[in-house]
Amino acid sequence: MSAHSDLARKLFKKGYNCSQSVFAAFCDETGLDTETALKIASSFGGGMGRLREVCGAVTGMFMVVGMKYGYTDPSSKNAKAEHYELVQDLAKQFENENGSIICRELLGISIKHDKPIPETRNDNYYKKRPCAELVEQAARILDEYIQSKRIEEVNYD
Repeated sequence: MSAHSDLARKLFKKGYNCSQSVFAAFCDETGLDTETALKIASSFGGGMGRLREVCGAVTGMFMVVGMKYGYTDPSSKNAKAEHYELVQDLAKQFENENGSIICRELLGISIKHDKPIPETRNDNYYKKRPCAELVEQAARILDEYIQSKRIEEVNYD
C-alpha cells in the first residue's frame, strides 16, 4: 500500500465520494489545494452523480493524470493521442483487476440512474460496498504509473 492509496481509503472512510478520495489524495502531485480538488471531483461520485456509469475512483485517476500529464494545445494530435492512450491504459489496468470500470457493474447492481440521495455510511454500508478497496487500488495503480514515469525520466536524463 502506498501513502496515496492509504490516504484515498481514509478520505473515503471519512465520507468523501470515490472520485474525491482519489483526486484529493494526490494534491501533493497535482499542486491543487484539497478544497479545490474536493470541489472539482464532487460531481463524479457514484459513477457520475450516482448515474452508475464510470467508477468515481477511475475518474479521480483520470483527473490526476490530466493535471500531471495532460495536453493543452488542441491542435497537437500527438499529445492528445498519447494522453488518451495513457487514460485507456490506466482504465484497462483497473478493469483487469476488477472486471469493469462501470460503477453499477462493480457494485453488482442493475440500477442505471440511481436516486441522487447517497446512502448513509455505516458498518453495513462498508461491508457491502467494495468502494474503499477500489479507491485504494486506483491510487495504487496511479502511484505505480507516476513512479515508472519518474524512473523513465531519470534514466532518460
